Amino acid sequence: MSDSTLVVWDDVFTTYDFGPSHPLRPLRLELTMALAGQLGVLDRPGVTVRAPRQAEDDLLELVHDPMYVASVRRAPDDLMGRLSLKYGLGTGDNPIFPRMHEAAALVTGASVDAARAVWAGDAQHAVNISGGLHHAMKDRASGFCVYDDPAVAIAWLLQAGAMKVAYVDVDVHHGDGVEAAFYDDPRVLTVSVHESGRTLFPGSGWADQVGDGEAAGSNVNLALPMGTGDAGWLRAFDAVVLPVLRAFRPQVLITQHGCDTHALDPLAHLLMSIDGQRVALRALHELAHELCGGRWVALGGGGYEPVQVVPRAWTHLLAEVTGADVDGATPGDWRDLAQERGDEFAPTSLTDGKDAAWTPWEGGTGDPADAADRAVVETREHVFPLLGLDPLAERG
Repeated sequence: MSDSTLVVWDDVFTTYDFGPSHPLRPLRLELTMALAGQLGVLDRPGVTVRAPRQAEDDLLELVHDPMYVASVRRAPDDLMGRLSLKYGLGTGDNPIFPRMHEAAALVTGASVDAARAVWAGDAQHAVNISGGLHHAMKDRASGFCVYDDPAVAIAWLLQAGAMKVAYVDVDVHHGDGVEAAFYDDPRVLTVSVHESGRTLFPGSGWADQVGDGEAAGSNVNLALPMGTGDAGWLRAFDAVVLPVLRAFRPQVLITQHGCDTHALDPLAHLLMSIDGQRVALRALHELAHELCGGRWVALGGGGYEPVQVVPRAWTHLLAEVTGADVDGATPGDWRDLAQERGDEFAPTSLTDGKDAAWTPWEGGTGDPADAADRAVVETREHVFPLLGLDPLAERG
């Protein structure tokens, strides 16, 4: 289905580095691009790989407070750290590192470059696996995120004239920063499918958070219980994400693909497989063509198993975006690199060998004994009437 694709990438992205003991390891990006490169994903016809441009202050300030941007810039020289702490910098989650502003502004610039290419028609799809840093707020860093690149990319699209932008976040953590940026803006539909805040950071993302004023119904949270695997997650996705996107009918689709929903992720409690994640990738790709003329911006996000999970998950993301078909075994040269760099045996297969079977939502109230079905019902009851949808109908 892919026509032309822009992949925004440069090794400089690995300088977004909180240090060797931090769970957000740049190794995950390095191994992803090495795997995708060895499989020929980046060499397909119509695929352009281009280095990013750093986001200037005027772009960052579409979302972030100027005082916060200034604080990020001077944080590495803030020896006492008191001013930085006010902005969420210098914490365990967001330690200060050299040239932090420049590294974070490059990630944000890459997501804006991706949005610009899709909006201008220079590429039908665009991807920035370094992006998806969805927790940063207007005036503070949060959850490993210094600048909120998805929110800045959406704000740029609105400034460029877009009237309907949909953002779908399948990271295991609630996309709270993007939600906060557009909670009262009816031009932006934000959808977050995440593990419940009762058991996971950031402790938010409830079904009754539906948007304010004229934007009521434009914020959708599907909070799933810990232990949800492929069958429950995909059933919930089918029951909520597809109908709300079809009701909203966006001009551009931006998706965030944190792969920390995987069973091996050390920071969360969902049980998805690579195979289940692939099903969601394909569904979002199809929706981009069905609703947006193919205008699709795909971003990375969370994922804290840098050898076993992230490279395979995001190689499948790159393959889906570019129209490649990757399956079978991982290349031997890549396994050697992964073992050398990650100090562990790398996976031999590109998938987990699961069937990712699931049962489509058939309307009504689902199975009241199933916690994931109850989460679906709660979200549909709060949001669907605001979008002119029947909460008891089939998925649509």
